[in-house]
Amino acid sequence: NDGMKKDVHAVAVGLESWELSAAPEAWLPALPTQAISPRLQLEEALRRPLGLGAPLHRAVTPDDRITIVFDESLPDAAILLTGVLEHLASAGVALKAITIVVAPGGGQGTWIDDLPDELSDVTVEVHDLEDRNKLAYLGTTPPGKRIYLNRTLVEADFVVVLTKRRYDPTYGVAGGASAIYPILSEPEAMVEAVGRFRTRPPGVKQAAVVETAEDIAWMLGMPFFIQILEGPNGTIQDILVGPPDSLDLGVERLAALRRVKLERQPDLVVCAVSGDPAKTTFGELAMALAAGARIVEHGGKVVLLSTAAPVLDEGADIVRHAEEPDLVPPILKKRKPDDWPFAQLWVQAASRAKIFFAAAWGDDAVEEFFAVPIRSAAEVQRLLNAAERPLIVPDAHLAMLELDDES
Repeated sequence: NDGMKKDVHAVAVGLESWELSAAPEAWLPALPTQAISPRLQLEEALRRPLGLGAPLHRAVTPDDRITIVFDESLPDAAILLTGVLEHLASAGVALKAITIVVAPGGGQGTWIDDLPDELSDVTVEVHDLEDRNKLAYLGTTPPGKRIYLNRTLVEADFVVVLTKRRYDPTYGVAGGASAIYPILSEPEAMVEAVGRFRTRPPGVKQAAVVETAEDIAWMLGMPFFIQILEGPNGTIQDILVGPPDSLDLGVERLAALRRVKLERQPDLVVCAVSGDPAKTTFGELAMALAAGARIVEHGGKVVLLSTAAPVLDEGADIVRHAEEPDLVPPILKKRKPDDWPFAQLWVQAASRAKIFFAAAWGDDAVEEFFAVPIRSAAEVQRLLNAAERPLIVPDAHLAMLELDDES
């Protein structure tokens, strides 16, 4: 390998840059950074919604009660929400008539403090799965399923759904209609959805829970979806605004940006996770690890690079305290933790490949995740030099990698 031509690139790891060298074919191309600011991207999308010949604010009246379903994990969350609120206010809608609904356990984000003072009249509501008084009957889906949703959402005159679109084991592609159901429904709906995840790349047929969610979106009238596609290092790559029938375009755009079929199977995959380590979740680390483990040869190596030390939910904690990966799935199935799909992805990767892991945890904690600690770019470079068919994946937590059927 030493005699081969090599390219040197800086790979984003957290907020750092790690310089690595590998043959040109080992580099999965990184997404270019958008030159336009998030606010300008949003304003342009709101002015020209898909399937609507006028700006979004033309679809509302001053007397409307508006609910915004808001994804707190969005990059530049306060900037995006401010843009939407100001756009709606330009139609004469009073801010006190707008309620922002966030998922259970939310409402703690710094985005609230980052909103301008003049927008302080909006109401923020954290959905409570356990409070039946906060639910309202919406209707019955075509297959005959009775649907109960957040009452504020059901009683709104106009609904805007502002979410990130990303790959996910439960929904195939999360965000969009799945930000409404099952997340803003009742506990039984969430438990059912979490238990039906899949670890393979999403196929042409959508997950059953997504089909239900999209039926529900139409039952709400015509909510407008603002779909955010995340770019490198926590930036925004694309924004789409439109009615429910624009959701498929969000999936197509995501696939064009981040779904890759490989013609050769690597023996080493380096999966880098960029962005603010304070905001990186265990789920994102698991998605990055799974991206590499899915395509590496059996018994190959996956190197997961991050500078994060995320808070661990129940499923991740089960992984950490297990003696062997094979012991984890039965426990997850019995306890059904919220992060069950991501914990399952992790142990599947550990069963298929040898994991090397850079994290802000100490070496002992890294080893508890069935991984060998990595501390520097030099250690990664040694692994690259020893590999015959390496692959380096920037922003692996956003990627969906698969092998070509003929490879």
